[in-house]
Amino acid sequence: MDTNLEIAFHNMDSQPELEAYIRERAEKTEKLFDRLVGMRVAVEAQHRQHKTGNVFDVHIELMVPGQDIVVSRKPNKAKERYANPDARTSIRDAFEAAERQLKEYKDKMRRDVKVHDPEQPGRVSQLNPTEDHGFITTNTGTQLYFHRNSCLNVDMDQLKTGDPVKYVETTGDTGPTASKVWRASGSDTELRAT
Repeated sequence: MDTNLEIAFHNMDSQPELEAYIRERAEKTEKLFDRLVGMRVAVEAQHRQHKTGNVFDVHIELMVPGQDIVVSRKPNKAKERYANPDARTSIRDAFEAAERQLKEYKDKMRRDVKVHDPEQPGRVSQLNPTEDHGFITTNTGTQLYFHRNSCLNVDMDQLKTGDPVKYVETTGDTGPTASKVWRASGSDTELRAT
């Protein structure tokens, strides 16, 4: 396992078979998310009960970029849930909960990261500056609408029909549009300025 793993036992002696099981589950958890920085697992024997046996509390802390994911599994109504509650069962349940939370965190990170469409080359085919929009002829020969507010590093009034531009295509309410438009490098205006 590449991730830093800390294992602690409280109110009980360290048990090699439990440690091996924790390491096995930690490796499985690590495979779910390759950016896992560290993991702490604490197993605590809460108290000895005459009828249900030992009740174990398991805490797992997953250190991930931006925050830590903490899982604490105290078996509720241990007598009803398990005939003979043991540390291994509590560890299994805690790791299952931690893996679910880790998957949710991973999905959230994917949604937060915006995927930008690659820029594409085109040419200004039509300009309507009084109506604040224009059209670009794409490299496939189709016309793509763009608004004055889509222009980056160039004012719409500086563009001329036939100017080479680059754009990012997105899908709007009425179909495909150019959400960002800028003058392509090597255009006549830029060459004259240098």
